[in-house]
Amino acid sequence: MSSAFNANHLVFLLQGAKWTLVLSLIAFVGGGFLGFIVALCRVSPVRPVRWLSMAYVQLVQGTPLLILMFLAYFGLSIIGLSLSALVAAGISMTIYVSAYIGEIWRGCIQAVPRTQWEAAECLALSRVQRMGLVVLPQALRIATPPTVGFMVQIVKNTSLASVVGFVELARAGQVVNNSLFEPFVVYMLVAGLYFMLCFPLSWWSRQLERRLLVAHRVEVAPA
Repeated sequence: MSSAFNANHLVFLLQGAKWTLVLSLIAFVGGGFLGFIVALCRVSPVRPVRWLSMAYVQLVQGTPLLILMFLAYFGLSIIGLSLSALVAAGISMTIYVSAYIGEIWRGCIQAVPRTQWEAAECLALSRVQRMGLVVLPQALRIATPPTVGFMVQIVKNTSLASVVGFVELARAGQVVNNSLFEPFVVYMLVAGLYFMLCFPLSWWSRQLERRLLVAHRVEVAPA
């Protein structure tokens, strides 16, 4: 059976994949920066800071990403802030990612053995020095596999940006299908492109987890 799908349609899908990758990078960089602040606030010795950061995490995690997209794109326009689809989607994804990444990193910081914190205190290090020189380097090793794994979710969640008119991979597939009416062919290609974007991240996460596990066994092995 012949198909009307041609090279122009494939190029359009590849352009959508490119914008999916761009939005994913924006979400991870912006969400990672804000998430790091959230993680530090979650382990802060100041109780009001911990409470406020916990309230932020609970609020964002309890709100669907789709609603965040609507609020950023349509809600802000009510008060005179007209944002492009990319900016609105980037802001929404950044806020969404920051809450989850912040909790992942908070758990990794608290997973560092308490003896390491106490040893740093015995060396008369300030809290900033304890975090920067002792705790965070160890937490980084713990956080690497789940962080890379979460990047896969970021890539797939970019598909929701189509609701505000942003033409990423899922929206590009919808546009092509509306012109061809060949959903099986189009969405099989869309699924394949998502797989090509996500599989390297999944493979990298498993490799990192395996390497860190081996390194940990070497460290704890008796001399």
